[in-house]
Amino acid sequence: MENEASIDMEMGPIDYLVVEWPDRQPRGEAAPYLIDLVDRGLIRILDLAFVVKDPDGSVSRLEIADLGDEFGVFVGASSGLLSDEDADDAAAALEPGTSAALLVYENTWAAPFATAMRRSGAQLVAGGRIPTQALIAALDAAESA
Repeated sequence: MENEASIDMEMGPIDYLVVEWPDRQPRGEAAPYLIDLVDRGLIRILDLAFVVKDPDGSVSRLEIADLGDEFGVFVGASSGLLSDEDADDAAAALEPGTSAALLVYENTWAAPFATAMRRSGAQLVAGGRIPTQALIAALDAAESA
């Protein structure tokens, strides 16, 4: 049973992403968009880490500070939710010779709704995400029908 403090805490759903790049290092094109999501209060970054999987399969972490100025605002983005084991598990899914970002974030835009649901006794029993490619394929199929 949840205690009153956890029911009353206004917090949105927590999600994570693992995004793979086909080469060794991201170049920062998406960083301004991520910063914009934070600035607009839509998400709160809890953890951000970068890993590299060498062609021989060995895995190492990249320091955010070493990625360039585009990523400077993310230095220190660590709540402790993302463990070394989590990073290793994510890296296992990567192709050799790639790099990836691991992002854990709160959907702050949904916090009031999620809090109201918790207060009413509701609990999440299933969730998921429809891949963009599947949505595009479905829309294309519907349009050509």
